[in-house]
Amino acid sequence: MSFLDGASWHGNISLNGWRPGGAGDAPVFEPATGKELGRTGRASVADVAEASEVAAAAQKEWAALPYLVRSAVLRRAGQLFLDHTEELSDWIVRESGGIGPKAGLEIQTAGEECFEAAALASHPTGEILQSALPRLSFSRRVPAGVVGVIAPFNFPLILAIRSVAPALALGNAVILKPDPRTAVSGGVLLARIFEEAGLAQGLLSVLPGGADVGEALVVDPRVRVIAFTGSTKAGRQVGSLGAQHLKRVHLELGGNSALIVMNDVDLEKAVSVGAFGSFMHQGQICMTTGRHIVDARIADDYAALLVEHANHLPVGDPASGQVALGPLIDAVQRDRVHSIVTDTISQGATLAAGGTYEELFYRPTVLTNVPTSSPAYAEEVFGPVAPVVSYSSLDEAVAMASASSYGLSLGILSGDGLRALELASRITSGAIHINDQTVADEAVIPFGGTGSSGNGSRVGGLANLDAYTETQWVTAQSDLAIYPF
Repeated sequence: MSFLDGASWHGNISLNGWRPGGAGDAPVFEPATGKELGRTGRASVADVAEASEVAAAAQKEWAALPYLVRSAVLRRAGQLFLDHTEELSDWIVRESGGIGPKAGLEIQTAGEECFEAAALASHPTGEILQSALPRLSFSRRVPAGVVGVIAPFNFPLILAIRSVAPALALGNAVILKPDPRTAVSGGVLLARIFEEAGLAQGLLSVLPGGADVGEALVVDPRVRVIAFTGSTKAGRQVGSLGAQHLKRVHLELGGNSALIVMNDVDLEKAVSVGAFGSFMHQGQICMTTGRHIVDARIADDYAALLVEHANHLPVGDPASGQVALGPLIDAVQRDRVHSIVTDTISQGATLAAGGTYEELFYRPTVLTNVPTSSPAYAEEVFGPVAPVVSYSSLDEAVAMASASSYGLSLGILSGDGLRALELASRITSGAIHINDQTVADEAVIPFGGTGSSGNGSRVGGLANLDAYTETQWVTAQSDLAIYPF
C-alpha cells in the first residue's frame, strides 16, 4: 500500500484523527488538466476552537517529555519524507503545477527542516544571569504553547514544514491551515508523515479552510504565535488582527526583488541566472526576480539573450513531459498576471517575448523599455514576467533597486564580488545574494523580509528558538527574602 492509500484522509480534516470538517469537503484540482485529484475536508470556525482546546491540552504533556523523545519523532518524520519522495513529489507536481525538480526540492527540504528541528530540541534552553542579590538568577526558554501556521499554495510543503517542524520540536502544539488549493501537498502530507512518525494526536491539526478559518486561528486566545506566509495584503490584515489580540505574528510576505547586473559579467551566465530567477515555478515565488536592473552598456544584449531563453523554455503539463514551466495555479492568478502585462505595455513597455497563454499555461515573458511606474515593475507580479530596465551609474542602480516598498531579496551579478558586496551594503534587503539570483532558502538560515515583505521576524535555523519559545526569568534563593513591611 502506498503512503497516501486508504480512505482515512479522503474528504476529512485532521483533528484528533481523521474526521469530517465542519464545512463539508471540497475537490482538489490539477491546474494543468482541470482534473479532480481527490477531496479533502473543509474546516469551520468551530473546528478551530476545538483544535485549539485539544492542542492546549496535548501540548503540556508533549513539552514535559524528554527532548530525546521529541527529536526522535522529528528524525523519523524527516526520514519518512525521503523514503516516500516519489509518491509525495507526484502530488506536489500535480496539485501545485510545479515541475519535477521543484517537487524534489520541496521533499528534500522538508526532510532537512525536520532534521534541523530535531537538533533544536536539544539546544541549550537558557543562561545564568548576574544578580545584585544573593540568589540564583537565570533565563530559560519555554514553549510558546499553541502555534498557528497559515501556509500558501506556491511551495506548499516547504512553507508549512519550516514552521511546523521547529514549533513541534520545541515543545509546542501546532494548528496548520494550508491553502485549500494545495490542501494535500501543504496539509495532508504533513499530517500523514507525523502520524506515521508517532506524533500523538492533538499535537498537529490540519484544517484546510477559507479566510474565516484563518481569522479564527489568529484571534483564538489559546493560539499564542502565528506564522503566516502569503500576500502583503493578507499579511497586513493578519498583522493588524494579531496586534489587537496581542499575538506574536511572524509575517513572510510578498516581494519585488531586484537583480542588478553590472557590465563586467559573463553575459551568457548572467542571463541564465536571471531567467531562472524570473521563470522558476512560473514566477510564483515571493523571492522571484521581479526587476532586472542592467548596466546600460549591456542592457540591449542582456535583454536579447533573455528573450532567446524565454522563447526556448518549454511550457506544459509537468506530470506528462519534460517542461521548464507548468501552469499557473488558477484562472484568477492567470488573469491578474495578464492584466499586469497588458497594462504595462499600454504604458509604453515593449513586449519582447511571451505575453500569451493557453488555459493556465503562461509563456515566459520579457518586457523592455519598462516605465518604472508601470505595474510589472512596481508591483509583485507572481507570474513568469521579467521586466528589464537600464541604469547609467551605480548610484542610479542603488536608487532604482531601493525604490520599492518591498525588501525581501536582492541579487547582484558582477565580475568583482567584493565590489558587488560594497554595492549591496547600500540597499535594504532581508537577503542578499552576490553572483546569484534572488530565489534561495535553506533550513539553517534566518529568513525574513523588511518593509512590505514582512515585519522583520526571522524563522529558520537558530532564529526558530526566538520564533517559537518564550523567554522566562527565574530566580531562586535558599531563604525567604526579608522586607521592611
